[in-house]
Amino acid sequence: MLKKLTSLAAAGVVAVSLLGGANTTHAAAKDDLIIVNKHYNKLMYLKDGYVNQIEKVGTGRSWELTPVGHFKVVNKVKNRPYYKKNIKGGAPNNPLGARWMGLNVPGSSASRSGNVYAIHGNANPSSIGGYVSSGCIRMYNDRIIKLYDKVQINTPVAVTNSEKSFEQLAKIYGYKFKGYKTK
Repeated sequence: MLKKLTSLAAAGVVAVSLLGGANTTHAAAKDDLIIVNKHYNKLMYLKDGYVNQIEKVGTGRSWELTPVGHFKVVNKVKNRPYYKKNIKGGAPNNPLGARWMGLNVPGSSASRSGNVYAIHGNANPSSIGGYVSSGCIRMYNDRIIKLYDKVQINTPVAVTNSEKSFEQLAKIYGYKFKGYKTK
């Protein structure tokens, strides 16, 4: 097993243990990117270079609570329990909502493994769009479900506070911005 993990790591593939799940191996598409702009409290998902989804989000109550930087989605959990208050996953009062996409934020082993900071749903829709969280990025439950189904493990996530447009930010981060997909 160790030999297999070493060869996967050498190939640039990461095996991630999901909360309550099995080890899985994923690689994000080359031109996929999530940008969270705390200035506007919006999220954009760039899929294959095209804007696939733009959403209103809630971020940290203060500047330092939602970290700024470049991260990756390292775990995905459906109906994650809220351990702090012993609330079951899927419960209507669960503040983590219907989906959790954990980010590898530097710091403790828990924050590096995606168990502290995440893009997740929320039980309080009125909090979306505001500066309200303890650090996570909140979305409406129906919107996080849509995003969750598209995003792969290892998808890059850039969190910033900028007046620049998503198009400008994507180009600054070195991604091809091909425009908006029409249905």
